[in-house]
This record gives sequence, C-alpha cells and structure tokens, in this order.
Amino acid sequence: MASIYKTFTSNDIVSKRTLLHEAIPLTGTIVSGSAYSDANIKTFSAHDMFESVYDYPFLSSSANHVFDLTAGFSNDSPLSASTVDAGLSPAKKINIYNQMAQVLVGFDETGTVRKFDRDGALGGGDTLNEVFFVNFARLLTKDEIKKQSFTIQFLTGGVTSAPTDVLTISDLNALTATKVNSPAGEYGILYTGSAGDAADAVGLIYYQAGVCVLTASIFDGNATNYIGPNGSNGASTNYDTPDDLLASGSISGSADALRNRLENISFNNTIEINSTIYFCRANNNEYNISANPTYTSGSKIVVKSNAEELPRAYVTSVGLYSADNELLATAKLSEALVKDPTNEFTLRVRLDY
Repeated sequence: MASIYKTFTSNDIVSKRTLLHEAIPLTGTIVSGSAYSDANIKTFSAHDMFESVYDYPFLSSSANHVFDLTAGFSNDSPLSASTVDAGLSPAKKINIYNQMAQVLVGFDETGTVRKFDRDGALGGGDTLNEVFFVNFARLLTKDEIKKQSFTIQFLTGGVTSAPTDVLTISDLNALTATKVNSPAGEYGILYTGSAGDAADAVGLIYYQAGVCVLTASIFDGNATNYIGPNGSNGASTNYDTPDDLLASGSISGSADALRNRLENISFNNTIEINSTIYFCRANNNEYNISANPTYTSGSKIVVKSNAEELPRAYVTSVGLYSADNELLATAKLSEALVKDPTNEFTLRVRLDY
C-alpha cells in the first residue's frame, strides 16, 4: 500500500503577511443623534466619566458600538485650580487624563506620568494639557487605523444650536513621520493645515490603540446659548463650546458639546492576515496508487481494465499532518485530479490565521 505522508522541506513552506483595508465613514447625522433623537447615545450618570456612541439605538440588539467620548486635563493645567466645584468633577477629569496618558504616553525615568506632547518628541516641549479623547471601537479599527487615512471635521465656531466654521484635522505625512515612542504602538500628529507645520499640530492619533487625542484649543470659547447634556438649555450661561465646558461643566457636558459639533470622521482600518503557504509536490513516481482499501479488489487495481495500463489515482484532498502523523488541516480540491506516472503537479495550500 502506498504511503500518504511526505515531509516538507524548507523550500516547500513560505510565510506571507497581507494587509486588508476597509473605508470607515462616520457622518455627523449618526454622531449627533439627529437620526435617532439621541437614542443611540448611552450616558452613564452614575460615574459621568464618558459617553458611548452607537450606530443605532443602543437598546436594540442590532446596535454596534462606534466610539466613546471623554475629556480631561492634567495637574499642571490652569483648569485644575480654577475648577473647584466638586459637582463638576475636577478630580475625575484629572484621573481620566492621567489614565489615558499612562496607557498612551507612559512614564518618564522618575516614574512620573508623561503628558501628551504636541510634537510627539516627549522632550518637555509644548504639551497638551486640556484634551478630548475619541476612543474608537475595535469593531471599526480592527488591527489598526491605516496611517495617513484619518480625517476628522468639527464645527468650531458659533453656538451649539447654530455651529459654524468647519475645521478639518488629519494625520498629514503619517506614512513618513510616524512616531514609535509610545507604549501603545505607533501614532501620528494631527494637523489643521495642509503642510504639516508644527504650528498647526492640534492632537495625536494612536493607530493600534484606536484613540484620537485633541486639544481643547481648537474650539472658540466664550459663546452664549449653552446647550448642555441631553439637550438641556441654559441660555443665560456664558459658555457652550467643548473647551468652555471642560472648565465649567461636567464631563458628559463636554462630551455632548464635542459630539454635537462633530461634522465627519473618516479613516481606513487595517486587517492583518498572516498566511503560511505549503507547496505540496507530487512527483511523477509518487501518489499514483491510492491508500484507500477499496482501491484494490482481489490484488487487482479496480481502476485498471487490463494489466498493461499504468496505475492511476484520483487526488481529491490534501492533509497537513504533525510530526506524529496527526491530521491538523485538510484542503479540498474543487475537482479530482488524475495522477499517474506520466504527470506530476504542485498543489498550493494556504493556511490563514
């Protein structure tokens, strides 16, 4: 009976990595909740540390989590001293900033939490002390956000009921200027201009973590006609932009203001597929006789009509075995291949993971 096992050589195995990308557009009609009257926005009044955005009313079984919104400032920010009202959660805003900084920026040589750095150099330059965080769901980002594909637009002027001035922010030059000094992986600088000038840097985008960090200074402050959390009005209050609320409102108030000014988000995600390709070679003198017991009958090959005919077999599948001859994977052919001593072929089997 023929042997069904053949050992691979180093020339028979090749590894490969493939990157697949999907375009992810998030329009303001979803984020602002206008399509669902904010039923797709989940708030957490118990802790008031962030709010979640879904692509459908979140109580529905078909709803998908899109991203979370939150805000915070560092201990060195002037807001840490000016925001003294315990009801406005200054400690929570500081804790959120420190928590995100620990994960995304890490610690310095003294064990102190680093601050978000505007240029990513982490050398004590211009830091981002008052920031907003957009934490995208893994459902959207997959393995990572594709570099130089991220764009986010905000209405930065006017009042919440009538915002104006579209500001486009993107990760310009990220393909050649990606930073790698973060414990969370690679990240890029977000710019408002088209030249990538340092003066136009307004935030950071962490590609593997799927987190966007934006400075509060992109918004125009001192506006009137405040619209607070869940649409509550406070027309006499002298603030309504996200940066004003960061100092004089709750975290959910800042998140709501940021969300209602969001015009558009777009990026490409990345799915990494690792493949091992096995070249299964059947030479002319191999696999011409089947190991199936029904291949013979009375010591005769059943597929031969006379003794002069060459033996032949029909290849229908390929099995990948361990060193102990345990079957690990099976590849099926779309149709049976006739194998006899006059031909040989190579079957290419790809294992994705």
